[in-house]
Amino acid sequence: MKSTESSVQNIYTLDGHVPLAQAVPFGLQHILAMFVANIAPIIIVTGACGLDASHSAMLIQCAMIIAGIGTLIQLFPIWKIGSGLPIVMGISFTFVSVFCYVGPAYGYPAIVGAVLIGGLIEGVLGLFAKYWMKLITPIVSASVVTSIGFSLLSVGAASFGVGSGSENFGAPANWILGTVTLICCLLFHIFAKSYFKQLSVLFGLIVGYILAICMGMVDFSALHGVSVVALPSFLPFKPEFDINAIIAVTLIFLVSATETIGDTSALASSALDRNASEKETTGSITCDGFVSSLSALFGCLPITSFSQNIGLVAMTKVVNRYAIATGAIIMIIAGVFPAVGALLATLPDAVLGGCTIMMFGMIVMSGIQMMSRCGYSQRNITIASVSLSVGIGFTQAPELFEIFPQIIRTVFAENCVAVVFLVSVILNLVLPADMEATSAKKKG
Repeated sequence: MKSTESSVQNIYTLDGHVPLAQAVPFGLQHILAMFVANIAPIIIVTGACGLDASHSAMLIQCAMIIAGIGTLIQLFPIWKIGSGLPIVMGISFTFVSVFCYVGPAYGYPAIVGAVLIGGLIEGVLGLFAKYWMKLITPIVSASVVTSIGFSLLSVGAASFGVGSGSENFGAPANWILGTVTLICCLLFHIFAKSYFKQLSVLFGLIVGYILAICMGMVDFSALHGVSVVALPSFLPFKPEFDINAIIAVTLIFLVSATETIGDTSALASSALDRNASEKETTGSITCDGFVSSLSALFGCLPITSFSQNIGLVAMTKVVNRYAIATGAIIMIIAGVFPAVGALLATLPDAVLGGCTIMMFGMIVMSGIQMMSRCGYSQRNITIASVSLSVGIGFTQAPELFEIFPQIIRTVFAENCVAVVFLVSVILNLVLPADMEATSAKKKG
């Protein structure tokens, strides 16, 4: 439903106009929820590739600008690129493992070249999605969405403890900060009235941030010497096209496409109470691919749909494109004015973990709700149970994949979403459509 009048109640509609003063907090909530997770892959990959801090800062700046542009394209499609749904774009952890393998082996320019080609391949596949989307039945999508939620729970828990590998991981101060943030989110969501209820994550982030400052857990040193305005550099790394790197990265792009299908399905199901249309799914995949190629031209990593924000939409039911577009504009400003991004980057991991752990649980529940809509037939139960148990179980013991070549280990060993997708698609193809009838005949 489209409303021509400006009202804050339009936050629950895709196209209604929302007053700017009310739209900005909802957009800011999305950016704060994804900011640290958006820059963390860059820090990890540049460190693995031996790039210095100046390169990391430049790439973080580019990531914010391209993510903002990509989000605007998702919200307001150009031709067949973009879904028209409230999907926020960012740098996914899905590619981190393959980049940490490709970068040291072939160099960072090979990553840039592989992202450029892999993104184009995904974009073109997205344009022809109607010819292969029949493989992605509702129960396959439901299984993938559920696996996305489960895969993110460890990310939220790691943030709660202030980052895996940290010297003070799980320290009492982190427990206090994460717990207070989580409780504030819950209490605000319970007791707030009207549309204010949907700002519970922002409220928790603000309270947690203030508490972190009082506890001396916020490092403002990154703000020193930050330039006022800085524009991204075009082709800061000359792309190199290594066939091994391209094959490895393109395989992950295919995995990312399945996550995007799951994200789009989860968003339509949980926030709009309907199935995603073929046009919306096609636009999501195409946007992921082509925007990632654009990102490569500025030396950056792939920009894809952000599952974290799907959880936020599922929790708040705020789907207004104009409200979320204010968040995209904030991302672009954070890139053009590095001081804004540097300030947002001071948000402690424990505060973010306190908010996201609940959001990621919402994604799990969205997947379960999608399964209930599919129906609990013997066939659907078999596909969901086997794919989830194999995908989540096997990736908890990645040593199982040691017998496979490096490229297979890179793609599947620690990526439960990829395994769940592959297993669910295979089962969907080989299991008889009338398992109940077949079982009944055998008994007779």
